[in-house]
Amino acid sequence: MKKALPYILLAPMMLIMGALVFYPVMATFSYSLKRWKLTAPGDIRFIGFDNYVSVLKSSAFWYSLQNTLLILLAVVVFTSVAAIVLSMFLNIDSKVSGLMLAIAVLPWALPPYVNGILWKFIFHPGYGFLNKLLMTIHVTSQPIEWLSSRWLLLLAVSVVVTWRSVPFMALVCLAGRKALPESLYEAAKIDGASKLQIFRHITMPLLLPFVGIGITSTSIAAINVFDEIVALSGMNDLGKNIVIESYLTTFSFLDFGKGSAITYLVLLLAAVFGVFYLRTLNREVQY
Repeated sequence: MKKALPYILLAPMMLIMGALVFYPVMATFSYSLKRWKLTAPGDIRFIGFDNYVSVLKSSAFWYSLQNTLLILLAVVVFTSVAAIVLSMFLNIDSKVSGLMLAIAVLPWALPPYVNGILWKFIFHPGYGFLNKLLMTIHVTSQPIEWLSSRWLLLLAVSVVVTWRSVPFMALVCLAGRKALPESLYEAAKIDGASKLQIFRHITMPLLLPFVGIGITSTSIAAINVFDEIVALSGMNDLGKNIVIESYLTTFSFLDFGKGSAITYLVLLLAAVFGVFYLRTLNREVQY
């Protein structure tokens, strides 16, 4: 009975994971190997990897993949810099440290679609806050159409995803900073090291595993961004990524076979970062 107890306790979670994770993953893969269009329900048949070949030959897929990679690169860079700076700021002991920490978590707590709607008002060309600010300080004399240009739209999406991703990565970096031995800093100060030297040679090298966890989580969020793009520009071709391409193929064009193939390609792309995430978690840090 004692040997069976752990499995009995794990059984409910294993059933939930099987029903909500493993079964959909296997079902999606089986759909991707079939010609399955709801516009032709009587013509469902096995076609092997033809859907994947068709997707990889599609210019729409490569366009959406290019958008995805651009968003990914911008989000990782913006989030990493902002999160490290914010974590150092939150590490300062003061009477309002708890309040500042609570405020910093707010963007992470808000639903992604709500974040997108809030930022849509900021980027609005007519009455948006950003254009008003830029015109007030005389950076530009005309309102900028942030959401009408592909590159500006991708930049706007990256900023919104960064806004949502920074709190988590900052908390991870803050936890890592709190875990660093203070004896290292005391020894560095005794040796006459400046604050910049301490940050460069002690803090950053020892924070790298924590930064790696944050970057991996941020990368997965950037690949799977959906709500923010829909909130900012809808589902037009201008700023669509591979997740929106999968949604449109599946639910607008009713091609479940090809849509499932795109979904699986998204899954494989995210899995690359997932493997890196697990390896980062298991990495030992030596002080």
